[in-house]
Amino acid sequence: MTDRDVIYQRVPVLGQQIRVKVRAGTGIPLVLCNGIGASLDVLDPLVAQLDHDTTVMRFDAPGTGGSPDSPVPYGFPYLAAVLARLLRRLGLGGPVDVLGFSWGGALAQQFAFQNPRRCRRLILTSTATGAVMVPGRPSVLAKMLSRRRFLDHDYGAAIAGGLYGGATRADPSDINRLLDRQLTAGARTGYLYQLLAGSVWTSVFALPMIRQDTLIIAGTDDPIIPVANARIMAGLLPHATVHLHPGGHMDPITAAAGLAPVIEEFRRCDRPGRR
Repeated sequence: MTDRDVIYQRVPVLGQQIRVKVRAGTGIPLVLCNGIGASLDVLDPLVAQLDHDTTVMRFDAPGTGGSPDSPVPYGFPYLAAVLARLLRRLGLGGPVDVLGFSWGGALAQQFAFQNPRRCRRLILTSTATGAVMVPGRPSVLAKMLSRRRFLDHDYGAAIAGGLYGGATRADPSDINRLLDRQLTAGARTGYLYQLLAGSVWTSVFALPMIRQDTLIIAGTDDPIIPVANARIMAGLLPHATVHLHPGGHMDPITAAAGLAPVIEEFRRCDRPGRR
């Protein structure tokens, strides 16, 4: 944590209490939407590699990390409204860039669709179109249904290679270090609500209406989100650029030193993704 980091333990928004962390900086803020069951602390390695002068905002989804459970199940349209209101409450009411990782990629897509004037650019990493997508193998998806990997770190390390791919096949230690960062990770109700939100949502029909310049980052060794999904999203989005890397699902975090410059270049570019 730096002297420019501010943690808001409970911000009341639309019936939720959301834990937020903001790194103060300049320019267009970057909003990070995290993966399923993961607290904002897991994103530390990525934030550390981003431009240190950039304002970065991240948060715990309801029922994850320091955010209490939602009173009722929710969908992505509602959660996108929560995020928009949360940004205003934090004084970030102008344009933002939004990065969605894995499950958070669905929220990022929904936010861009609902808030075309607020979302300047969209960055989608290790993610897909939701319920209508090219799925991973059934054995991989079965492991995703369980939150055991968050609760039993030895188990999480044992399945890391087959689940996440990339460098974790040879060395799962990065995954263990990430799990050690977690704050109240994989809580039962929160995880269930996140699974339910993803099971009934798809962006297939909305993507052609998302006009923002979009960067899609995908690993060619991602067992959870096969790389074909990146190509499908790129074909549906009017202004998309695809960056493929040889790693796995977690590389945007565990290999952030290599991918953060790709993100920063996209954010600086005058007219990326135009075709």
